[in-house]
Amino acid sequence: MPDTQDDATEVTVAGIARLAGVGRAAVSNWRRRHTDFPGPVGGTGTSPSFALAEVEEWLRRHRKPTEVPPRERVRQQLVGHPAGPLTALTHAGCVLLLVHDRSPVWLEVSSGSDERLAALLPGALEQVFTARFGDAYGPRVNTAGAVHTSAASATRRPLEPPTAPRLLPSVPLLRAVAGLAAELGARRTFEFLLDRHLGAHPRPCPPTPAGLAGLMADLAGTARTVLDPACGTGALLRSVASRPDRRLYAQDSAGELAALTVLRLALHTRAPVHAAVGDTLRADAHPELRADVVLCHPPFNERDWGHDELAYDPRWEYGFPARSESELAWVQHALARLRDGGTAVLLMPSAAASRRSGRRIRADLLRRGALRAVVALPPGAAPPYGVPLHLWVLRRPEQAPPQPEVLFADAGRFAGEGRGDPDWPGLREAVLDAWRAFERAGRLGERPGPARSVPVIELLDDDVDLTPARHLPPPAAADGADRLTGVRERLGETLRLAAGLTPPPVDPAPPAAGRPPLTTVGELARGGVLVLRTGGNGGRGRLPVLTDHDVLSGTGPSGTLPEGDGEAVLTEPGDVVVPVLGGSAVARVIDDATAGAVLGRDLVLLRPDPEVLDAWFLAGFLRGTAHHRQAGGHASTAARLDVRRLRLPRLAPAEQRRYGARFRALDEFERALGQAARLGERLVRGMYDGLADGTIAPG
Repeated sequence: MPDTQDDATEVTVAGIARLAGVGRAAVSNWRRRHTDFPGPVGGTGTSPSFALAEVEEWLRRHRKPTEVPPRERVRQQLVGHPAGPLTALTHAGCVLLLVHDRSPVWLEVSSGSDERLAALLPGALEQVFTARFGDAYGPRVNTAGAVHTSAASATRRPLEPPTAPRLLPSVPLLRAVAGLAAELGARRTFEFLLDRHLGAHPRPCPPTPAGLAGLMADLAGTARTVLDPACGTGALLRSVASRPDRRLYAQDSAGELAALTVLRLALHTRAPVHAAVGDTLRADAHPELRADVVLCHPPFNERDWGHDELAYDPRWEYGFPARSESELAWVQHALARLRDGGTAVLLMPSAAASRRSGRRIRADLLRRGALRAVVALPPGAAPPYGVPLHLWVLRRPEQAPPQPEVLFADAGRFAGEGRGDPDWPGLREAVLDAWRAFERAGRLGERPGPARSVPVIELLDDDVDLTPARHLPPPAAADGADRLTGVRERLGETLRLAAGLTPPPVDPAPPAAGRPPLTTVGELARGGVLVLRTGGNGGRGRLPVLTDHDVLSGTGPSGTLPEGDGEAVLTEPGDVVVPVLGGSAVARVIDDATAGAVLGRDLVLLRPDPEVLDAWFLAGFLRGTAHHRQAGGHASTAARLDVRRLRLPRLAPAEQRRYGARFRALDEFERALGQAARLGERLVRGMYDGLADGTIAPG
């Protein structure tokens, strides 16, 4: 009998740490100290992988924590599937659709052996697919599990019931997925698994955030027929799938992604879903479609998009795109698939608004009234995060507008703090308010900063540059001057505070009979004097996250984490947080303002018993540079700190508090200096900007 999927599942050291609820360093210690620890079965010398079943058995034998949450177990089975996580996710989605639509059928086919389930499941899935997607969609499956389908239809369909031999290795996963669906529901289970996969593999298919997808759908307006020609995993179509009277069309060149789109939409709506696999620009699956709305997050900077083969394609109404202008090819494809008066919203790289190779096409889009709005998004709005992004709103002209204008908006002020998500509610309200006012009147009067409309004639110069910042007014002069006055006053107060906190002259310590004995964080943790926790789990709900950057810079929680299957570590007053990457000697004591934040990745939290160990004493000695050198790891180019090896002296509580008071005073002085530096930087930058743009007088 073939190995089950459970037997074939492999986990890394990080996966073992999650299973046992410990840090990676603990797993490495187990491997060194226990000769019976399972040996690697795959991976590489620096990143080995282990058999999940062997690891779980070892954990049970050594009485290590083995209460694996169902979601973590399913996630590990997906990651370790012998056919790969995408195949595993597709199989899981098929079963979730069966559970969602025909739960009694699932209960009947799943009773019995794994072989019986694998044999009966293809026929049950065919019935669901036929009911959902039409008679022509579901292929015929005989009792042996063979699929009968024509070669032509096989190239167009993204989803077919898997055969019994392909399903057999997935059976343990499918049973676990169905059990998780009983707890969360089929829809939430699939979204959880898909979110985990995209978080671990973002490059092949950059996800479109839900906030951005909702904004694009709102800009497009109501529609009965919606197309996404580069659907990925279906985030944009999901944002409009709530109404059953809509017809949804999708295409993607990656068959696995198109299959996930079909499953995702089928779990969210009863609306008809017409999906296809293929290169949209070279082999359009919907050439006769005239949709009400097109939503698209196309691939960026593709040079092999079909430039040589498609020179005479009728879609290029506004000009033949250059080889380097693949985004303008997607723009014209979207317009070609719209009915007259239909709306398209595309996510575009900012370079598409100004590249010289595309200026003729941009000019024709403007002259004919096809381009209606360009919205500059804040940093971090969507991947790729290093590329500034715009939204283009286009409309297939019914007739040329008599005096066309184009709306420009800049949503940069809604950027999240640090590396956090943008303020999507505020961004959505501001952009939609400007768009709807522009739609009603055909123009938008000048507003300081965020939005205005510009006559097309003013845009048709040699560059045809559509970057919003080039067409928006600067902030009001009075506001800028008043703001800088406030910054200057705060800077003066902070400098006076820092002067008062300056440490007094130092005196050498008196000679001692001997140094106090030393202990380590690991010894204190084993003795119960403190609790050690590692960060990185999102937990449930969107709580503020304390990142390693926040700890290093002394700022408040600025990060976010996706909802996780593990328990989030929440900070409490008196906790000591230490970054483990970067080699900096930093330790931060959590105060009331920071308490309640989720502990982020690459952070370790130490929670001392206040009756035995003073938090400021602990944090102060952990910042010693010599201690960090001794506890640093040198296995890679990035220094990683082993917090358990950090040392501090054994002192009585009263002596600890003496040191702690001095360390706390140094921390307050350091914070005042940091705040003064930030305010000084803001003041200098504001003065430069104000003098340069004329909002501040040189006198």
